[in-house]
Amino acid sequence: KEVCDIIGSRAKQPEGAHRVAVVAAGTADYGVAEEAVAVCVSCGIQVSRFYDVGVAGIHRLLAVIPEIRDCDAVICVAGMEGALPSVLAGLLDAPLVAVPTSVGYGAAQSGMTPMLAMLTGCAPGVAIVNIDNGFGAAAMVAKILRVQKRKEDREQDQAAD
Repeated sequence: KEVCDIIGSRAKQPEGAHRVAVVAAGTADYGVAEEAVAVCVSCGIQVSRFYDVGVAGIHRLLAVIPEIRDCDAVICVAGMEGALPSVLAGLLDAPLVAVPTSVGYGAAQSGMTPMLAMLTGCAPGVAIVNIDNGFGAAAMVAKILRVQKRKEDREQDQAAD
């Protein structure tokens, strides 16, 4: 069965209908980020990758914020202290799905620390999925964009009438 069927989509979205930013804090987060990318691509969602833009090198994040703002939704993957989703949510108006990762050492506690940090973040508009769940983040974004596409289609139909 196709991935889109598993997450409840009847069909792929038209190529290029929507674009998602997949943002990864550090190089250790790439595997989970690429899982999210694979699911988005299989559903016909255009993906822009922004990797190694965590808060430890925030100048790299700030340099790509204009490109991220052009996207319809954001998947943010981060381990360690899990601060990146809160920073991004404060800078963007797009829906953001955060994915804590199990990378890190010491007090990162196999992903519990970033997950709890994401859950207690103060920036509004962030949904959090379970640790290392790139699939779940992409599924959530696909559903958000599918509903948005239906609304756009209805509006076009009404305008044509």
